[in-house]
Amino acid sequence: MLQISNLTCGYDSGFSLHDVDLQVEDGEVVSIIGPNGSGKTTLLRAITRALKPESGKILLDGKNIWQMKIKELARKMAVVSQSPETGFLTVEEFVLLGRILYYGRFQFLETKKDKEMAYNAMALTDSLKLKDQFMGEISGGERQLALLARALTQEPKLLLLDEPTAHLDITHQVGILDLVRRLNRDFGLTVVMVLHDLNLAGEYCHRLTLLNMERIHKVGTPEEVIDYRIIEDVYKTVVVVEKNPLSSKPYVLVVSEETRDKKTIAHEDLGTCGTAACIVWMLRYCLTKRIGKISDESHSCKRKRTLRVRRTAHAETGRG
Repeated sequence: MLQISNLTCGYDSGFSLHDVDLQVEDGEVVSIIGPNGSGKTTLLRAITRALKPESGKILLDGKNIWQMKIKELARKMAVVSQSPETGFLTVEEFVLLGRILYYGRFQFLETKKDKEMAYNAMALTDSLKLKDQFMGEISGGERQLALLARALTQEPKLLLLDEPTAHLDITHQVGILDLVRRLNRDFGLTVVMVLHDLNLAGEYCHRLTLLNMERIHKVGTPEEVIDYRIIEDVYKTVVVVEKNPLSSKPYVLVVSEETRDKKTIAHEDLGTCGTAACIVWMLRYCLTKRIGKISDESHSCKRKRTLRVRRTAHAETGRG
């Protein structure tokens, strides 16, 4: 579907991506993750042809995107950006913009088929009830639904989303990504999206592309990429990685500086467990008030270990 080879690109101030190689297969959901400034949006802009590479190639179905006509590209690829300036349009008018690429040479108005496609897309994204409201008057979550509806009217094979959950509460975040998953599952839509939330990326995506310092650091399944050693190395903070008890997908727990400073851990033979694993087991001990054999499968330990945890003097007084 999408093949990126030796891609280097950036802006006048300097290159922002170097030697990027990435392949996305038909029917995949792939997330681009990484710290601020690592090049996530830059990579997405290069894929959408908004930013011309200095070197390298981007192929869509085997064709160089820079050798494709705009209409041909738009029929294969749809983009959901963060905040288009369209407040003066109704939701219906905005969604119908996705059909312009199908207009004939002297066509200025939408056809019956165009309206059917728009209405179907709005129904699919639960935005039909918003059709007469202005884009500038609806909420952020509702705007994302309208953006997705417009993208679907293009009848694309590849859907690109730039931080679709930004500025949304947890209900709308889950709702948007549940919808993306249904589009992928029911219609075979291939999806590439930029996400900041590692837990959402791990839960909803088949593969993750982790960028760091303007290069690809790691590509793999959520289990391969969301490893506490990798995350701590890239994000420069202490984390705990566990498995979601319902989906078995990895999720990240943050550990504040205050929590790290309050707790003291004495441990022996930790092997690959490391600092983050020590902290999570210490926290469990503080809650359960008991010590025992603990399986550390989520941190790649292949045998059970007994951890000896010593609380600080502050904790022993009952205040910690």
